[in-house]
Amino acid sequence: MANITAAMVKDLREKTGAGMMDCKTALNETGGDIEAAVDWLRKKGLSKAAKKSGRVAAEGLVAVAVSGTKGVAVEVNSETDFVARNDQFQSLASTIAKVAIANPSLATGEDVEALKNAAYPSGGTVQEAIANAIATVGENMTLRRAASVSVAQGVVSSYVHNVVTEGLGRIGVLVALESTGNAEVLSTLGRQIAMHVAAANPLALDASGMAADTVEREKAILAEKNAGKPAHVLEKIIESGLKTYFKEVCLLDQAFIHDPSKSITQVLKEAEGKAGAPVALKGFVRYALGEGIEKAESDFAAEVAAAAGGNS
Repeated sequence: MANITAAMVKDLREKTGAGMMDCKTALNETGGDIEAAVDWLRKKGLSKAAKKSGRVAAEGLVAVAVSGTKGVAVEVNSETDFVARNDQFQSLASTIAKVAIANPSLATGEDVEALKNAAYPSGGTVQEAIANAIATVGENMTLRRAASVSVAQGVVSSYVHNVVTEGLGRIGVLVALESTGNAEVLSTLGRQIAMHVAAANPLALDASGMAADTVEREKAILAEKNAGKPAHVLEKIIESGLKTYFKEVCLLDQAFIHDPSKSITQVLKEAEGKAGAPVALKGFVRYALGEGIEKAESDFAAEVAAAAGGNS
């Protein structure tokens, strides 16, 4: 029997997009011949993933899962909304979220690769499960991102907008409230704030959490709008303008959608009486399906006409 090395398996996986175990089996079946293994996988229909990988996947689902005082959100993309309504795809997205909740350290923006390499319940890795789904369904799919929130004491609440089934939809939100207070009160408050986050789309918890480049861009806009004013005047205008901007985009400063007369900070303070203890909003996650992905524009009529011409 040929000596099948990890490097050979990796090489075949990169060539075909097939799962690791499938690649290992193919190499064993073909005596370690890479090209023969490629053909073996093609015959088995397991090398489809690589052919799909260049296609834009901007549809799909956001999945959220909460367990105790921790929660995770993942975005799993497909090419079409039709596939997102497929039971197999929904099971895939939901299971990936469950894998992440079992180890929230995997569910961070920096560790998506770690989540892809995590064990999948039915065998193999998460990435291999995705590759197998691609081969079966025939569309490109990707695990795009993942995030987690947790508190030592308190609750993590979730909200899913445009729900497809439990924990799956087009917008997924997690909110972490730290408190020793009444859990029922905290859960109700957390869900209300999660709904607010879905609607208001805050960029950060407070001004200190704002990305530096976003703040600098806002400063530049304010400076351009008020060009020609004396430097000391311009400085005050920018300072005032940033305060207004932060009220619009920082969660704690935003007007609560359920009662716009109050900020989220005020709502949290008022909730302390009912909860029976201080309440702190420690973090949130908001994933909207496909945000930031450039979708290719297509002329459907032209595509049909071209196909008809090609078949004449």
